Amino acid sequence: MKRFYLVGFALLLAFDSLNLVCFKMAGTHALPVETSVAWLGRVFSHPWIYGAVAGYVGAFVTWMSLLKHAPIGPAFAASHLEVVSVMLLSWWLFAEPVTPVQIAGAVAILAGIACLAIAEGDAEVEPDAVTA
Repeated sequence: MKRFYLVGFALLLAFDSLNLVCFKMAGTHALPVETSVAWLGRVFSHPWIYGAVAGYVGAFVTWMSLLKHAPIGPAFAASHLEVVSVMLLSWWLFAEPVTPVQIAGAVAILAGIACLAIAEGDAEVEPDAVTA
């Protein structure tokens, strides 16, 4: 079951990161932003928007599959790992600055996920220890 979680959350992270990066690329290629049919035409004429849609669909299917089996607390927390991955990808791909506050936020997200995962692991061990 641990392999299922690892693969599932890795896929969720990949799909979420894909859709956000592709959405940024599609938006960048469709500038300037305006309320017009021409702007929508520019958005949908770039393949990046279809990568974003594929990412959204993949993330939805993966998330629904994970929710069938994963404990909701750690699953919900881990679903926010894309905040960290997209921050790093934006720094690498788009040369966007990463501030100390963003780094602190990323560390807080990772620490929260680790705490929830440890607590969930301890909760799984305790009932077995009582019956032994």
